[in-house]
Amino acid sequence: MDVAEAAGGAMKLSSLLALWTAASPAAVWTVSSTGPLASVQQAIRVAAAGDTIRIQAGAYAGNVVLDRKLSLEGVGRPVIRGEGRASVITVLADGCTIRNLIVENSGGMLVDEDSGILLRSSGNRVEHNELRDVLFGIYLYHSDNNTLTDNVIRGRPYLSPGERGAGIHIWNSSGNTISGNTISVARDGMYLQNAYHTVVTHNRVHDLRYGLHYMSSDDNRFEDNQFYDSVAGAAIMYSRRIEFRRNVFRHNRGFSSFGILFQDSEHCMAEENVFADNAVGIFMEALRASVFRRNLIAANDTAIQAFGSAAGNTFEQNNFIGNLSPIAVIGRSSGSEWSRGGHGNYWSEYQGYDMDENGVGDVPFRLQNVFERMEGDYPRLRLYLFSPASQALALSEKLVPLIRGSEEYDRFPLMKPVDLRMEHGPAPPPAPYAVWPPLAMAAASIFVMAWGRLR
Repeated sequence: MDVAEAAGGAMKLSSLLALWTAASPAAVWTVSSTGPLASVQQAIRVAAAGDTIRIQAGAYAGNVVLDRKLSLEGVGRPVIRGEGRASVITVLADGCTIRNLIVENSGGMLVDEDSGILLRSSGNRVEHNELRDVLFGIYLYHSDNNTLTDNVIRGRPYLSPGERGAGIHIWNSSGNTISGNTISVARDGMYLQNAYHTVVTHNRVHDLRYGLHYMSSDDNRFEDNQFYDSVAGAAIMYSRRIEFRRNVFRHNRGFSSFGILFQDSEHCMAEENVFADNAVGIFMEALRASVFRRNLIAANDTAIQAFGSAAGNTFEQNNFIGNLSPIAVIGRSSGSEWSRGGHGNYWSEYQGYDMDENGVGDVPFRLQNVFERMEGDYPRLRLYLFSPASQALALSEKLVPLIRGSEEYDRFPLMKPVDLRMEHGPAPPPAPYAVWPPLAMAAASIFVMAWGRLR
């Protein structure tokens, strides 16, 4: 055999070995308290890329670092208990999976991103885990195209909100999907900074500062989420082209509380959402060129609070039902159009008529009387909202043309509520003593809608 033939044979043998290696099934390694692999990190050291590490029920102490493509799978909900410093699980390799684990006891340094699970790689799956007693829940650090599904994340109740991290924190990342998670007792439920093309769906977020917080994050979408019992259901700041549909923003109350807050954002789209029982339903400061269509805004203290810095926004075919005040404007104007194409919104306070029976009121609806107009610039006047003085001032506005009120008009108010037929997920179970106000609100809304259809 000459040299060329020998070389050719070696190449064929090498190719066959490579093919066999690629085709061979990945190994499954078992970690249990009885050994022989008694720690997760020990199993990681012997596993090859593509292998699965199956962790039996029990508690396993120590931080974990995934430096190659592996799957961590819990059997019987094992506990990975961190060392109380740094992150409990750090993922450095792409394409890892973490599922069915309980993760607890991270470090406490915000500046070091101490987390239950810290992703510093892309293309990972984190699903069906419980994270508790952690500073940040799941932190995505320059980490793209991950899927976080059906995790339960609870922060540290003994810390003040400012000392906690977010339940899910996404920084400088793109293309992530956040779905079906339950998050509570964090600073923010989900915080996105410089994060793009992220999809957030079917999450339940409560008892924290902001349920969902965008900061300088463009081209994102969130749908079918529940945000309740927080300072604000969502906050959209310095971001563009945020679309959100079929979300529920409910019972966000307290000092300066909102269903949703906008600050210096533009080209947003809100469709078929529910803003109910909030201190303020929708707060707009420097919001521009955005559209609110087919939403239910009901039983809020103030439906909309708008600064004069807002401009070019449109409200069409929304149902405004049972709010104490339709709008509070701080400045000269809300910068909004209240109709499009000859169709405005439904207002439960509207008392006009429809002589031609085209479904649109013949008399424009003024959103504020003169007292409510003054209240926008002097919020303490709300104490006198239903006082004889406020009612007299409102009546004087109608009788004496010299008294000038608001210039906020819906010129095509709808006579009947818009049939939204929204299909939201199941509402969160209320506390025993909190059940009656939401039920009363729902009953009142249904009554008003039914009455409107019969008119």
